[in-house]
Amino acid sequence: MNNKYLITVVGPTAIGKTALAIDLANAFSTEIISSDSRQFFKEMKIGTAVPDEAELSAAKHHFIQHKSIFENYSVGDFEREALELLSELFKKHDVVIMAGGSGLYNKAVMDGLDDFPEVDSSIREGLNKRLQEEGIEGLQLQLKNLDPSHYKNIDSQNPHRLIRALEICLGTGKPYSSFLQQKKSNRAFKSIQIGLTADRDVIYDRINRRVDIMMENGLLEEAEKLYPNRELNALQTVGYRELFEYFDGNWTLDFAISEIKKNTRRFAKRQLTWLRKDESVLWFDYETDTGEIIDKINSILSKK
Repeated sequence: MNNKYLITVVGPTAIGKTALAIDLANAFSTEIISSDSRQFFKEMKIGTAVPDEAELSAAKHHFIQHKSIFENYSVGDFEREALELLSELFKKHDVVIMAGGSGLYNKAVMDGLDDFPEVDSSIREGLNKRLQEEGIEGLQLQLKNLDPSHYKNIDSQNPHRLIRALEICLGTGKPYSSFLQQKKSNRAFKSIQIGLTADRDVIYDRINRRVDIMMENGLLEEAEKLYPNRELNALQTVGYRELFEYFDGNWTLDFAISEIKKNTRRFAKRQLTWLRKDESVLWFDYETDTGEIIDKINSILSKK
């Protein structure tokens, strides 16, 4: 399969990855793997900007709302299932498209996961206890001190990510980031990464407008239904956490919405920080004509 190509569309949230992925899938008569870890869960439709019915019918998508928030589903599970699917798709397609803003999930499929040592489970238990008793701020400060490099790149409001990084730091005495960027796994396909970007003000404006549209489409009602299960890992994500604070009576609705926008903008900044470290990404302005991007891809494919 070494003449097969996985084309991954990357970029900050709300930049237009879904639309480009569909255009590319149609241009190459192929299918799309979604690597957006938030869109895996069928109960989280509005707050994760799941492609609408027209988009889903425009090209065949995989890994969209195929799991429940009550199921445990890790990046390792996704890597295994995505590779199994790719082996089947590459039997009938020379090119497959992958799209999503979850950098770790993209990396897992393209390069394989980094190897982390086993650590004593009591460390995680202790961190979870601290989270419940003291809140998230202490964990944030501890990770910032132990591994400032990784702290800058993760969602510091996500307790699951914080605890995962801290247990490695505490259990090994080494920064979590020291276990990243290890030797790549061999893949039976080649990867091309297409990145979409824009000026910061444009990205932020698109994010703010997307949040307003989500609220108009019923995000508040969706979050209210999920509120009783707010402790689940799947729900430790922007767009839901802030509305849970509103339901708790801690914030006004207007403030919660403003926090969704702010935290989504921060997330987009972290996405770009992650991606810009990867020199293999081919960057295009978000308004670039799709034909130009297709021409670039074809020029690479013609050299195979």
